[in-house]
Amino acid sequence: MALWLECSRDKLTQAMSSGLRGDGSRAAWAAYSRAVLSELAKPVANPSLLSVDVATLLDEALRQNEQVAHENELLESFLKRNAQPNVVVDEEEKKWDKGGAANANAKKRANNLAATVNNNRGGMGRPPATITIEQKNDICSAELEDAQKEVEETKRTSERLIDTLRAVLEETDIRIAELKMDAYEFKRDIVVGAENFRTGKTIAEKMVRYMEEKLRAKDAIVEKLRLKNATLKSQAQKIDAQLRQKEEMGDALHYIDFHQLQIENKQYVAKIEERNDELLKLKQTTGNTVQLLNTLKQKLSDLIDESAWLRAEIKTRHELNERVHAELSGVADDIAKDAKGLHSLGAHKAAVDDLTDMPQILDFVAQKAEMYDLAQEVANYERKVEIAEMAAKKKARDQRLQQLQTQLHMTLG
Repeated sequence: MALWLECSRDKLTQAMSSGLRGDGSRAAWAAYSRAVLSELAKPVANPSLLSVDVATLLDEALRQNEQVAHENELLESFLKRNAQPNVVVDEEEKKWDKGGAANANAKKRANNLAATVNNNRGGMGRPPATITIEQKNDICSAELEDAQKEVEETKRTSERLIDTLRAVLEETDIRIAELKMDAYEFKRDIVVGAENFRTGKTIAEKMVRYMEEKLRAKDAIVEKLRLKNATLKSQAQKIDAQLRQKEEMGDALHYIDFHQLQIENKQYVAKIEERNDELLKLKQTTGNTVQLLNTLKQKLSDLIDESAWLRAEIKTRHELNERVHAELSGVADDIAKDAKGLHSLGAHKAAVDDLTDMPQILDFVAQKAEMYDLAQEVANYERKVEIAEMAAKKKARDQRLQQLQTQLHMTLG
């Protein structure tokens, strides 16, 4: 039984590996499936072991068969897109090959792959062959590129459609607004404004005049659009002529011209590099100059502030000097007056001492100073008394508050 399962596994693997050979592989797979079913219908010694192995084997076979079917679909799509086996390359294919190196490589890989598949289909005595990992990678890359191109094309088409629909929508909105405005003006000028108050009918002259004005306005718009259309057509013709001229010039270029253009391009690139170096040096010089200028500006600002402070200080000193000079002049005058007064007072004192025994001036000054001291002491004592009275009042008030709180606690308790 194990040997039969091993043989069945080998046959299943061989049948699935030949899944790329087309209808023949499908017929072989169907025949082998019928053989497996007929073999499974026979009685076995251990049915539980057989059911487990066959179920696992069938699950694996179905999974691999599904994978091979997906690969077949991908391969058929790739061959339909790119491969043309057993056909000589004609002028159209040469034009197709000019589209780019990627398309040529993709077609070459497709032709090689188609030849491999044809060889596999034709060789009946050969062992079944499948596509390699590199070929699968090439197919997936080509399909991915085609899918990306389709997505880009769909995106461009959708964007163009969106732009067209947006333009149509804007034009429709403008047209709706114009129609609303026309309806409002018609109602205002004709339905209401052109109505005869006596008969209640619309005046025909106003109606005709209104329609003529509208027709003239439409004719003006048509003429304006016609001129704009003619201008756009002339611009399109100029652009087409320029494009044709560029294409003709591009076709007329030879290798020597291309080589000359390369040389000129190198020269211009060298000049651009030189200008870039000069520009970099100028930027560095400008940066240093700006930095130095900022430093000098900061120093100038500091010096201006210091100068303003010095001017204010000088002005203050001048004012103080003038005040001091004025005070000195006043003091000198006071000294002169006091000196004269003392001189006259001394002469008078000498005369008085000679005549009567009067108290001295120093005694009066001492008594006056003692009076001032006593008055100061009295003021200090009065202030102390006020402070003591305030403290006594505060203490009495605190005692009353404490008594009230005690009574309140006793009442609540």
